[in-house]
Amino acid sequence: MAEQQEEENPTAMDEPHKLEIPTRRVKNIMKLDKDINKVNSEALFLVASSTELFLQFLAEKSASVAMEKKKRTVRIEHMRVAAKRHRPTADFLLDSLPMPPQSSEQNPPKKGTKSRSDKKPVPFATRSIEAFFQKSS
Repeated sequence: MAEQQEEENPTAMDEPHKLEIPTRRVKNIMKLDKDINKVNSEALFLVASSTELFLQFLAEKSASVAMEKKKRTVRIEHMRVAAKRHRPTADFLLDSLPMPPQSSEQNPPKKGTKSRSDKKPVPFATRSIEAFFQKSS
């Protein structure tokens, strides 16, 4: 009876796991460490699989935080909350995550004054057109 079940339902051990993450890129990242010259294929597979599982875990937890806040888009704030709730993740990841931008709700602009914040924000590492045409002294 047990043999029939094994034939009908092959186990996950029989089927090779297909990775979604590019292993070549993982290998290049691993080789950034000066102490690593060669990467074993089994070690590469384990690191890539672990990375996929961690990213899946973080995405699921971040999505649940976003749903708790009745949002449809996962933002960096949701990722930070998800990382804070899971202590092992918080220990190494919170310092690497960027701080969320300050919302305009916390610091409302003064009435009657027009500032750059009323307009569309300038992307990071770019200048406004006024700064481009100013004479440098």
